[in-house]
Amino acid sequence: MGETQPSEVEERPKWDNKVQYLLTCIGFAVGLGNVWRFPYLCQIYGGGAFLIPYLIALVFEGLPLLYLELAIGQRLRMGSIGVWNSISPLLGGVGIASMIVSFLVGIFYNTILAWVLWYFFHSFQDPLPWTYCPLNDNRTGYDDECEKSTPVNYFWYRETLNITPDIETSGSLQWWMVVCLASAWCVVYICFIRGIESMGKAVYVTATFPYLVLTIFLVRALTLPGATDGLEYLFSPDWETLKNPQVWLDAATQIFFSLSVAFGGLIAFSSYNPENNCERDAVLVGVINSATSLYASIPIFSILGFKYVCTLILCKFKVSLNILALTNHFEMSDQNITLENYDHWFQYLNQTHYDEVTSLQLRHCDLKTFLDQSASGTGLAFIVFTEAVKEMPGSQVWAILFFIMLFSLGLSSMFGNIEGVLTPINDLKLVPKWIPSELVTAFLTALIFTLGSGNYWVEVFNGYVGSVPLLIIAFFEITAVIYIHGMNNFSEDLYFMTGRRPNIFWKACWMVINLSVYILLRVSGPELATDDLHLFTK
Repeated sequence: MGETQPSEVEERPKWDNKVQYLLTCIGFAVGLGNVWRFPYLCQIYGGGAFLIPYLIALVFEGLPLLYLELAIGQRLRMGSIGVWNSISPLLGGVGIASMIVSFLVGIFYNTILAWVLWYFFHSFQDPLPWTYCPLNDNRTGYDDECEKSTPVNYFWYRETLNITPDIETSGSLQWWMVVCLASAWCVVYICFIRGIESMGKAVYVTATFPYLVLTIFLVRALTLPGATDGLEYLFSPDWETLKNPQVWLDAATQIFFSLSVAFGGLIAFSSYNPENNCERDAVLVGVINSATSLYASIPIFSILGFKYVCTLILCKFKVSLNILALTNHFEMSDQNITLENYDHWFQYLNQTHYDEVTSLQLRHCDLKTFLDQSASGTGLAFIVFTEAVKEMPGSQVWAILFFIMLFSLGLSSMFGNIEGVLTPINDLKLVPKWIPSELVTAFLTALIFTLGSGNYWVEVFNGYVGSVPLLIIAFFEITAVIYIHGMNNFSEDLYFMTGRRPNIFWKACWMVINLSVYILLRVSGPELATDDLHLFTK
């Protein structure tokens, strides 16, 4: 890494200002997982207790690799392939791997944005289309499949995905999803039409608007009935969970994928940056990313607490109908079975008169199951949250805001995925100059995800493309910089850019801690999906 740079590198595009650069990095790091994955992990792993391993993982695992990527990209001013090729021609495969992962993640990630657009377009209807079951073909009643499930589930699995029974049954292209997918790619095309110049303008909106919506949701959610129940369930610490090694592994995994390291996008972004304090940038981006996860959890679980109250009212109504059915069938007096002793009476009658109780087709309601199933991924965004929104006054407004927020979060992350592909392609001149780079972006469009089996393919890509390969890439990135390029040489590079060398903390993380964590995560097994996209075939 000499101090002289080729003339063509000196002419490299630059960000208009430091704010653009930071917003782009923050937008890439802060994505959908901050809204629908982190709250879920807090919920299942002891509430506030999960913050301890999460923050430890941030300090000792996430920030060091983030610092390294921003520094190496800023020093060499190249994309991922060029950076690792410069260190050693044998390491060019690391950059190629990053580019391929970014490509594959980008084509399925934009499918999620297409789903968001589909819900956004339908959020203008009154009532919301997932409020009631549709009529059957004879228009004599409601659709049987919907009545066996819920209107929310039916709209997601049948109206949106039209899902097939399994991945082997492809089904046909869903034209409405093709239109939404094309629309999502058109938005990306517009944002990239003039490279980082147009993208830098777009992040002023895409990186900041989600915080405005989250704040609006926070104020509204805290005024809803049941908000305190949701927050209590989220943040009540269960210190015993810290004894479970899986908690620490999931915390490290969440930090790693949440910061969007090893994709090559951060290296590309920093390559357009003049020499500045990349250590401060890394700490700022990492802290804001984690703070956003915590901030998003508050309105999310406040609204889930509201849904819990609504479900509680529905449960009491169902139990009241059950009490009436049991009282009439067994000819009991009106006050024998009450809401308080219903469970006792149900168990007794179910044991002594099983066939008769079964024939009554009583309605069951389990509140604990509801809380346990307040899941992550699409299960949270398109099922749990949409079901809660439909109960809120002015539901159309809240649905529109929610899906605009999700689209903004996803679009900012797409910038990093696409830049992780375009920058190395342009640096290596793999595409002739007369071919606009935006045509390369359009090439990423994949129709496989708009088939009836598309959701299964999203799950496959999500579970395997964006997990273990990134751990392997990160391992080789640390090894390349610290042990091939050399810790002393890298320290001099940092001194050249920032005026100071890394302290003992950064050196210890790069030389020992980071590599140990990546090996541990790799050995921990295949359950390292970036988001939990639940699959159902209803």
